[in-house]
Amino acid sequence: MTSALEDPTLERHFKGHRDTITSVDFNSNMKQIATGSMDSCIMIWNMKSQMRAYRFVGHKDAVMSVQFSPSGHLVASASRDKTVRLWVPSVKGESTSFRAHTGTVRSVSFSGDGQSLVTASDDKTVKVWTVHRQKFLFSLNQHINWVRCAKFSPDGRLILSSSDDKTVKVWDKTSRECVHSFYEHGGCVTHADFHPSGTCIAAASTDSTVKVWDIRTTKLLQHYQVHSAVVNGLSFHPSGNYLITASNDSTLKVLDLLEGRLLYTLHGHQGSATCVSFSRTGDYFASGGSDEQVMVWKTNFDSADYGEVLRVQKSAAGAEGPALASDPPPGQCSETPRLPENPGPLPGTRGRTRSTGQALEIPRERHPHPETGVSDALTSTLEHIVGQLTVLTQTSSSRLETFSTCHTDSGHFGTEADTDGRQAEGVY
Repeated sequence: MTSALEDPTLERHFKGHRDTITSVDFNSNMKQIATGSMDSCIMIWNMKSQMRAYRFVGHKDAVMSVQFSPSGHLVASASRDKTVRLWVPSVKGESTSFRAHTGTVRSVSFSGDGQSLVTASDDKTVKVWTVHRQKFLFSLNQHINWVRCAKFSPDGRLILSSSDDKTVKVWDKTSRECVHSFYEHGGCVTHADFHPSGTCIAAASTDSTVKVWDIRTTKLLQHYQVHSAVVNGLSFHPSGNYLITASNDSTLKVLDLLEGRLLYTLHGHQGSATCVSFSRTGDYFASGGSDEQVMVWKTNFDSADYGEVLRVQKSAAGAEGPALASDPPPGQCSETPRLPENPGPLPGTRGRTRSTGQALEIPRERHPHPETGVSDALTSTLEHIVGQLTVLTQTSSSRLETFSTCHTDSGHFGTEADTDGRQAEGVY
């Protein structure tokens, strides 16, 4: 069993794109990863090392966003050529193209039931489409600058959009009305997404910050200032306990939302880290960068119950006192030191408040624990008490050297013509 305190590790990396990678997503079956790139191509990478990857050619300009459908049978892509495409992620590389935007399409995302798509564009609109008929349904039009990202809520009733007009907007899909606008960013909002609970949102900005809001109260819950450059992307862990971010400062940051603190800093990309995504199960996450590489990491940090991690760290702190920083083994990340604490939690918040953000209240059901009979309400209180205790963390400054710690899954290219005259190129 993996240690509760084991750092995330770099499992594999792929190289086949010929320009900056803009987007990455896992298939729900964990057998494939899709990536989009400024090289105008989409790559479908197979997780099994003996299986080849495929390059799909069809867009006439940079691919800005890719996403697998919930079933994994389709891949949607958005491009600077103003079109959206739906692909079958197989050797044939078949796709269909549809157009309604009049500018670069920055983002494409499926609804949870796989029946709808939402897209965001430089034409300042958000558009909703049906998947099977590939028909444009309606536009959302209140942004006054480029729209960088749009997402459905987990239940499909709300739509989230982020824009260069420095706002994040939440829309009601049925009424097509903007129900709230968040104005608190000091820069363009590059990426936003819903927390798995559907009650919170997170947004990344060119002002180097990440903010988390409660959409029910419209209150700012957490404000992270952990990057030193533009934050390009973020992804929630399926448990809702962690958030990972990618930045032009070349790092990925793992944020602990329950504790409101920076948990890990990961070094690996040799230039800007442009995109990041957790797998559907949370066991892995993948990142892409301006170095044209796709990196697949094993999380490890979620291999044990969060309470167990706290108990182990508390026990270590009590038994050993402060420990000296040490470098992690090659191929692992550096753990970032905990920032100084604020005097105490804000009124009505759970856990501690730090300069990186306050503890995030995650809704949970109040049922007795099946083994102990202790209610989750009491468990939450106990976790709160544990959370008040000093937790030992270690610091290290080791940098991950990409090519010395793992092999590159690349090789010569074979070419197979597809049914529409495009090419699906196999990487062996």
